[in-house]
Amino acid sequence: MNSQKILEHLKTIPKGKVTTYKNIANHFWVHPRAVASAMKYNKHPDIYPCYKVISADRKLSGYSAYDGVSTKIQKLQSDGIDIVDGKIPEKYIV
Repeated sequence: MNSQKILEHLKTIPKGKVTTYKNIANHFWVHPRAVASAMKYNKHPDIYPCYKVISADRKLSGYSAYDGVSTKIQKLQSDGIDIVDGKIPEKYIV
């Protein structure tokens, strides 16, 4: 699987929405860990918004950009996404 295709897919996630590693994995017929690996090595998080990818249980998982999950939370909230008890409500998931 070409990680670049996964990264390009991130640009299709609308503002104010997120998706899961599992949803992306299903789209590309790969294991969710392959998706996580593409996120981990994303050299351009300003172009490919990997902060919009969360775990299937809707919890916020790692973020490799500066300051990790704290930065991820800031970016999600800037997009208008609520975080309730450390999870993203279902209504935000595409």
